[in-house]
Amino acid sequence: MEETKEGSSEKFFKEFGKKMDQFAKELKEAGARAEVDLQKKYEEVKAAAQKLKTEAKNKERWKEVETSLKKAGDELENAFKAAFKKKNNS
Repeated sequence: MEETKEGSSEKFFKEFGKKMDQFAKELKEAGARAEVDLQKKYEEVKAAAQKLKTEAKNKERWKEVETSLKKAGDELENAFKAAFKKKNNS
């Protein structure tokens, strides 16, 4: 009877060891994939930061943005005035 208990325990730990080895292998592969993905994202963010830095130096471009935003704000203000003017007259 004790041989059966020892045999089943050994079998359990052998299988457990195999599963742990497989898990460790899969974990290592997942870590490698994550590292590649993070490196790719880092490069994308780095490129975006460089582009933003370059565009920030272009003052003429920012003047265009400011003018466009001012125009959009004025149009929005006029739209609100028109909406509330009609509401009060009705």
